Amino acid sequence: MNRLSPIYTESTDCQDCYKCVRHCPVKAIKIENHRATVIAERCIACGVCVDICPTGAKKVRSDLPRAKSLLERNANVIASIAPSYASEWPGLNPQALAGAIKQLGFHAVSETALGAEAVTHALAASLKHAPPGLHISTACPVVVGHIRKYMPQFAPNLTPILSPMQTHAQLLKQHYGPDCRIVFFGPCIAKKCECDEQPGYTDLALTFRDLTQWLAEENIDPAAAQPAAFEPADAARGALYPIIGGMSKTLEDYALPQVELLAASGMDAILQTLENLDPTTLEAPVFLEALACPGGCIGGPQINDRKPILAGELAVRKAVRAKRQEEYPPADAVTFAFTAQPQQDESQDEGLIRQTLQRVGKYKPEDELNCGGCGYESCRHFAQALLSHKAEPDMCLSFLRKQTQKKANALLRCMPSGVVIVDERLHIIECNENFARIAGPDAALAYTARPGMEGADLRKTISIHPLFQRVLDDGQEYRSEALRMNDLLLHVTVFPIEAGKTVGGILLDVTQTENRRELIAQKARAVIEKNMATVQEIACQLGEHMADTEILLRSIAEDYADTPPPEYE
Repeated sequence: MNRLSPIYTESTDCQDCYKCVRHCPVKAIKIENHRATVIAERCIACGVCVDICPTGAKKVRSDLPRAKSLLERNANVIASIAPSYASEWPGLNPQALAGAIKQLGFHAVSETALGAEAVTHALAASLKHAPPGLHISTACPVVVGHIRKYMPQFAPNLTPILSPMQTHAQLLKQHYGPDCRIVFFGPCIAKKCECDEQPGYTDLALTFRDLTQWLAEENIDPAAAQPAAFEPADAARGALYPIIGGMSKTLEDYALPQVELLAASGMDAILQTLENLDPTTLEAPVFLEALACPGGCIGGPQINDRKPILAGELAVRKAVRAKRQEEYPPADAVTFAFTAQPQQDESQDEGLIRQTLQRVGKYKPEDELNCGGCGYESCRHFAQALLSHKAEPDMCLSFLRKQTQKKANALLRCMPSGVVIVDERLHIIECNENFARIAGPDAALAYTARPGMEGADLRKTISIHPLFQRVLDDGQEYRSEALRMNDLLLHVTVFPIEAGKTVGGILLDVTQTENRRELIAQKARAVIEKNMATVQEIACQLGEHMADTEILLRSIAEDYADTPPPEYE
């Protein structure tokens, strides 16, 4: 766990479901001791793992305590709020929201969309004389991070302008002084990465969820707050940035007839747009507005409630129409050269990959199911992850199933009892050799031909099949200590595994044991009878001696009683 990273795992909450691995677009997840850990240097902070984690083990770093501390130590702290607030708080008077934020202690509240307008102005000037080729927007830090790390061939195509958030921060420092501090609020986790990697502009990036929590802690109701104006001015067209195509719409206000304006939202759509593309083949300047979240920033990972994209876009459009069209003079955009940061490729050594595949039972190409259950696209990718120590063999479900089956089969083979499992049609699912031997010569022969006898009809295999049907019907366990079947005596237990669906049976041949017990009982009875005869004879003789003794003693007693005691002289 690395709490310094924007996204981390609370290991005690992780339930090793591997759902984050399956959904992470860049596989920036490491499985260690059955727990998922975010690999900070590979993560693009898209927030997908946070959204889909069923136990909430994926956490977003909270910068709220740092923001509160910043306000306590500084009087000139400005709040920069992303234009997607119109979708987050639809129907709320924007000035009331600004007033609520000021109540938290901020010196002023400003719209990040002012920075967006500055970016548009600088970008239009750059595209006006751009050569043919691809120009990718840099407003979305997730897209920028993905291209720099995983598609470095397109890094030169990133427009050399910092995001609206950072451009807005520079604008605010020019207006309020270089010593002012900036706290951003928006729906994006990756903005935290921007603050970490590009210091000197925005000090902290908080989410809309942080803002909602903060207002609740201070008992501030935005709807009831005293309205306050956005400073230094209201934004206009830049407020379109959070919807897909919004940035392109702002560029349409400039004369750029030679530039093709395209838009794509969602990482899948962006990757498909760039797949196998050679930018040098483009005959005109092509500007690609790329936003990682489907629908744009209004679908960001840290919005409070997941609303329909259509509703969010309509709310943003409505808010823009309500704004005055006199735009604030755009500040200078911040230029920045986005260099490639390629991640180390997974191992491509064919020999090592084959050895690793064999560790998980993949000996032949047909063994490679490529089912994706482990979270990786193919068995080969999984093997590469194993070599990189990002995965564990138990993540392969087919391997785990085979291992479990082998252990179960070994256990069945070693059990002295006969074991059989049947389905609701009384067809055998699995049995061991001892069951086949107890069932008879035909069953033993069938087992030799097909170990396990899967699919065989129990009714044609063993005469006590009605017991299994009985347990299937009533769901009650049946037990018999000595059930006679042909020449055998069996200790039988039949039990439900899945009510009405699957039944198991354990049969123990106790014929020899019972025979030995009967022989011992017969010998014991013979000994007892002989002993009883001896005892009776002894008792008889003892009785005669006792009678003679009693007569003699009585005679002596009587004689002694009739003789008077001698007199003393």
